[in-house]
Amino acid sequence: MSRAIWKGAITFGLVHVPVELYPAEDRKEFKFSMLDKHDLAPVGYQRFNKHTGKEVGWNDIVKGYEYEKDQYVVLSDEDLRRANVKASQTIEIQVFVPADQIPAQYYETPYYLAPSERGKKVYALLREALRATQRVGISQVVIRTTQHLAAVVPVHDALLLNTLRYANELRTPDDLDLPAGGMKAAGLSAKELDLAKRLVDGMADDWDVAQFKDTYHEDLMRRIEEKIRKGQTKEITEPDESKQAPRKSAQIIDLVALLKESLDQGSSPRKAGVRRPTRTAEVNRGTASPSAARSKAAARRERG
Repeated sequence: MSRAIWKGAITFGLVHVPVELYPAEDRKEFKFSMLDKHDLAPVGYQRFNKHTGKEVGWNDIVKGYEYEKDQYVVLSDEDLRRANVKASQTIEIQVFVPADQIPAQYYETPYYLAPSERGKKVYALLREALRATQRVGISQVVIRTTQHLAAVVPVHDALLLNTLRYANELRTPDDLDLPAGGMKAAGLSAKELDLAKRLVDGMADDWDVAQFKDTYHEDLMRRIEEKIRKGQTKEITEPDESKQAPRKSAQIIDLVALLKESLDQGSSPRKAGVRRPTRTAEVNRGTASPSAARSKAAARRERG
């Protein structure tokens, strides 16, 4: 586990839980270097003084707020902490709400909360109380000079602090061209909806995140290794347009036929008591996945 990025306490009522905050994300991202396409020389980031043109080291950089043109107030780490000591050191739970009442679009970034040695018992007390009531604690906390709305959530034996977006940080879909709500207004028939529901039931399964893999990361690594083997370590190649999938022309889609064909390709509703095989098992047996079946069905329609 990485170092704690915040230390403080959770409070609710008069209860005080000393905790430390740790990132819960471990993103698998490529770190690319920026190169000049003319000679492939690395392009770096520089911090330079706009008056002298000289580079400035990290130790010589301070935070400044420009209150007028070219007029600044310098803020130290102590200034940032003292602006609101309580918010910067405390996760104060203000209300407990049902976990299923928070819309998905509000969730942002997860962090683990770990108790200090003397806070383990009250940490466990809060965790079990949240689990028993199926509620989460809503609080506000300052992390790295930014105030966050956050939910304290029990996850297995841990408490998770999931930062939330404020209402004014979300855009509404009002300006999007969306189909009208309701079957009739959207032009859907009862038969189409029935077939779609059967398809959803046929593909239903229990949540198991382990069956989903980040294959793009592996695929791109294979592409990088292939270029290394071929000695293409400094060559900038453009995509081969002749191998690109042709763009499909607009066509009228028969939803009923498409749904029926999807059901015929092995996506029929599961039998009572029979667990649908996992994606891995289907691949090992050579059974086409629903996405592969749809691709084959589309190919047959194009040929027909």
